[in-house]
Amino acid sequence: MGHHPVEDHNPSSNPHIAEVLGHRTTRRGFIAGGASATGAVATLALVGCSDDNGSGGTLGFEAVPKSLEDRVTLPAGYSAAVLYAMGDPIAAGVAAFTNDGTQGDFDKRAGDQHDGMTYFGLSDDGTWDPGRADRGLLCMNHEQLDVERDGGNGLHQGTTRSPDARARAEVDNEMNAHGVSVIEVRSNGGVWEVVQDSPFNRRITGFTPMEITGPVRGSDLVRTGYSPNGTRTRGTLNNCANGYTPWGTYLTCEENWFSYFRRDDDVALRSDADNANLARYGIGPDSTGFSYRSWDTVPGDSVYTRFDITETVAGNAFANETNTFGWIVEINPFDPDSTPNKRTALGRFGHEGAWAAPAIAGEPVVLYMGDDSRGEYIYKFVSAENWDPADATDPGAGDKYLDEGTLYVCRFNEDGTGVWVALEPGSNGLDAGTTPYPFDSLAAVLVGTRLAADVVGATRMDRPEWGAVNPRNREVYMTLTNNNDSIRSLDALDGANPRTYEDENGRTGNVNGHIIRWRENGSRSAATGFQWDIFAFGASATADAGSVNISGLDDDNDFASPDGLWFDDRGLLWIQTDDSSLGDRTNNQMLVCNPGAVGDGDGIAITSTLEGQSQTQGTFVGRPAADNQLRRFLVGPTGCEITGITATPDNRTLFVNVQHPGENGEGNWPNPSRDATQAGQAGVLPRSATIVITRDDGGEIAV
Repeated sequence: MGHHPVEDHNPSSNPHIAEVLGHRTTRRGFIAGGASATGAVATLALVGCSDDNGSGGTLGFEAVPKSLEDRVTLPAGYSAAVLYAMGDPIAAGVAAFTNDGTQGDFDKRAGDQHDGMTYFGLSDDGTWDPGRADRGLLCMNHEQLDVERDGGNGLHQGTTRSPDARARAEVDNEMNAHGVSVIEVRSNGGVWEVVQDSPFNRRITGFTPMEITGPVRGSDLVRTGYSPNGTRTRGTLNNCANGYTPWGTYLTCEENWFSYFRRDDDVALRSDADNANLARYGIGPDSTGFSYRSWDTVPGDSVYTRFDITETVAGNAFANETNTFGWIVEINPFDPDSTPNKRTALGRFGHEGAWAAPAIAGEPVVLYMGDDSRGEYIYKFVSAENWDPADATDPGAGDKYLDEGTLYVCRFNEDGTGVWVALEPGSNGLDAGTTPYPFDSLAAVLVGTRLAADVVGATRMDRPEWGAVNPRNREVYMTLTNNNDSIRSLDALDGANPRTYEDENGRTGNVNGHIIRWRENGSRSAATGFQWDIFAFGASATADAGSVNISGLDDDNDFASPDGLWFDDRGLLWIQTDDSSLGDRTNNQMLVCNPGAVGDGDGIAITSTLEGQSQTQGTFVGRPAADNQLRRFLVGPTGCEITGITATPDNRTLFVNVQHPGENGEGNWPNPSRDATQAGQAGVLPRSATIVITRDDGGEIAV
């Protein structure tokens, strides 16, 4: 999501999904056989474990064509308005945003680079109403800043930032433009608006005090000058995707947090364990990250200087500061005075998001998570306590369900099965004698989650980003955005290994990405085994069908670099893109899919034994173009990324985020009219923004 580092910080020799998939397709003959007699490409198949095929209904719109225009393009009969743009005020008395770099108060304005978000219905008494569709709280992430791009943006327009001595006012704006917005929104006569003076409006930023909860709380690993007892920290940064809980709280996820820290060469002053842990998270000696901001150069206050973690002979009270980042943060949107909680039981890594499986009474709460960097892993958390529906009205239930449980990492097998491996001290090779990083406590395992996953043999992936759980059958989908890594040799290009190729722009590797899917054994989210397949391979419609466009995409639905992913409650799957090999033919886009209907009968059905019972299901994998049930719904303006999506419970209002429009220096979206479908106006500086989409006849979106 947003701007990503190209580094691969995983030095392990664990199997990569490319190898696993190559062996699977070669041995099983699914893809190596090429096209079938009916013209469909033979693909992997997922064995069914449920009577519900996951169908979300028939799509009811004509596909939107590709576009390079500086506006939002939608199907006929739909409208989109800008609801909440970077700099918009969210408190009474805050001046309208002028976008000229003269304003502060970013703790009371919309942050930058809008990303993952969730709509929570708001009752008249100020509590969560899951059915309320005309009034709610919109919680959204602000991932990072656009100040580096050509022309800058409204934060510091016309100024030159010094990397050696940052101005405090500029840094305040930057730190406050990160984090999370909680805003009240309402439909006023069918027109959506932000309630600017709502008592619920709130910004959570790089300054906000946070509690450290769970197994790492009080550990020596998170003790700092701010919290010598290791129970608190300040701020959340680089918040990418998101999630929400069955009890109505918001989960924001810290992704590329490592890039905010400075570390000079202090290897000799740190323990082997410290050095190994820092390096595994991309913070080596002489490290300034890929978007280092020099916040630590503001003198005299540890809220700034803590971003220099260099150990010194006399000791740095904030040498552990990085260990207080990389977590999932739980926020109660209904209490503006509540303190966010960093839930350490869910592990520490480059969190893209956290997606809960449907909560079932008497079963554990389960969350799926991806670590978005090349070669990193997929995780899930299973609570120790079983779900009690009575807790659905308790915003404090996170203490019960998110602070105790088991963190697992994923291993994919070439026979189409997979296992979840527990990350616990004393099991699976994780013990106090492990060098150079000893796993002598659960806190050590969780702070060094990536190192622990290396040891237990997790499968390296191609940048696992957003996940989504089908509410109809509990299948889990995850985007593997891309990987143009040099380890992908073109010598391996063949029908059995379609993920290694040179694209039409000369880039090699898995440059178009794909979407992986699995179903837990017995359709039980807490199971430790599953079956998996590839749902769809990204590609251009014009690419070679034998090695690249093996999912048979056409002009109505071709895509690359899938990123954002979301199921609505009808079972429709929404797919958003972030840069791609299609960039010279279309801006980034959003598609919608009916996964229960796509490709039925186009592949090879498999009969397999699952939980002791033989079951067979017709194939609907890898051919999402079949039956015209994958269609392009939206194309964004020039230079943007489409990311973040949520809807009202009646499915008549859709909220979507447009991140960093004009990134290539050519766009000027949004238009001052705030009609999202109007082209940007010359001379206007582009801003990230949330748009609200409705059907002109008031009907449900997409059907």
